[in-house]
Amino acid sequence: MSEKERLVGTVSRGIRCPIIREGDNLAKIVADSVLAAAESEGFPLRDRDVISITESIVARAQGNYASCDDIAADVKAKLGGETIGVIFPILSRNRFAICLKGIAKGVKKIVLMLSYPSDEVGNSLATYDLIDEAGINPYSDVLTLERYREVFGVQKLEFTGVDYVQYYADLIREQGAEVEVIFANQPKAILDYTDKILTCDIHTRERTKRLLKAAGAKVVCGLDDILNSSVNGSGCNEKYGLLGSNKSTEDKIKLFPRDCQQLVLDIQKLIADATGKHVEVMVYGDGAFKDPKGKIWELADPVVSPAFTDGLVGTPNELKLKYLADNDFKDLSGEELKKAISESIKKKDGSLVGNMAAQGTTPRQLTDLIGSLCDLTSGSGDKGTPVVLVQGYFDNYTN
Repeated sequence: MSEKERLVGTVSRGIRCPIIREGDNLAKIVADSVLAAAESEGFPLRDRDVISITESIVARAQGNYASCDDIAADVKAKLGGETIGVIFPILSRNRFAICLKGIAKGVKKIVLMLSYPSDEVGNSLATYDLIDEAGINPYSDVLTLERYREVFGVQKLEFTGVDYVQYYADLIREQGAEVEVIFANQPKAILDYTDKILTCDIHTRERTKRLLKAAGAKVVCGLDDILNSSVNGSGCNEKYGLLGSNKSTEDKIKLFPRDCQQLVLDIQKLIADATGKHVEVMVYGDGAFKDPKGKIWELADPVVSPAFTDGLVGTPNELKLKYLADNDFKDLSGEELKKAISESIKKKDGSLVGNMAAQGTTPRQLTDLIGSLCDLTSGSGDKGTPVVLVQGYFDNYTN
C-alpha cells in the first residue's frame, strides 16, 4: 500500500449554519460555515468537493413567500371562481393542504378528483387486493365517494394516521366552498363534472394538460401556472409556480427558490478565493428515492436541483468492480487483481453506455444522486445542517 493511498471514499458531512432569515447574505454564510467546519474538524477542502444547500434556506433568504389569499386571487383570476376540478393532488399536509386552502378560498365549488390506489408519490388510498376483490378496473373506473367508502372504508396513511379524503373535503368546506369527491385515474373523467381544471400532479403534469385540452377542457392550469408571477407583491416562481412549495404558517407558503444560479456561482468563487480549490455547488430539494415500506416516492419537488455549477452536469461514467473481478480478471487475486482493475479504470475513455463492464451502475443525473445523498444527510427535522459537504464523490478506486 502506498503511503498516500486513501482508505476512505465518499464522505457526506452536514454543516451547521446560523438560522437563515430574509435578506441574509446566503453565499457568504454558506462559504463561511463550510470553511469554519473544515477548520474545526481538521479536514482539508479538495477540488471537486460538492457543497449542497437545501432549497428551504435559499427561498427563505429570498423571502419567497405567499399567502393563501394570494393563491386564491390567482386561482380566481385564472379559473373563474365558480366550479373547478382539482385533480391528482398529492396527499400531504405540508406540501398540498396549504395550497388547497388557498385554492378553495378562490372558488365556489371544487370537484376533487383523487387518483387511486395511491397518489403520484405513493401515498395510499386503497389496496390492490381490495380493488381486485371488488372487480374494479383502476384504469377506467370512476368511483364516487360512496363507492370508495363501500369498498375501502376509511384508509389512514400509515405514518401520519390521516384520512386524507375526509381531511381535504373538510378543509375545502372550511374555506366556504362546496366539495364533491371522486376517484379516477384518467384525466378526462373530470370533464363530466366541469371544464375548468387545475391539475396538481407534478411529474406527469404536461401529459395531463395535453390530454385535458385534447378532450375539450375550456381552461386547464397546473400548479406551475399558479403564482408563476407575483400577486399583490407576493413571492412567486416563474418556472414552477406552486410546485415545490411548503407550508410556512397556517396561512402562508414558502415557494420553491427562484433565480438561484448566481448563488451557486458566488459560493464557488468565495471558496476558490479563500482556498484556491475548485468546488462544485448545488441547491437541492427532495431526494429522488422510494421508501420500500411506506411505498412513498420522496420526490415531491419538481426537480431535485434547481441550480448547480457546470461540473455537476451529466451522469456517472463508472465501471462495475465486481463485474471486472468476476469476469475479466476472474483468475487474478491480491495485488495482481488490484493492479489489473486499476489499469482498466485508468484506461476508461468516453461514454461507457453499452459497455458490459458498466452494467448495474446507476444511470441517473449526478444532481439527482448527490441530492438524494444530501437529503438523507441533512434530514428534514431539527439536525440544523441545511448545508451538506460531499467529499470524494468523484474519486474512484485508483485515487
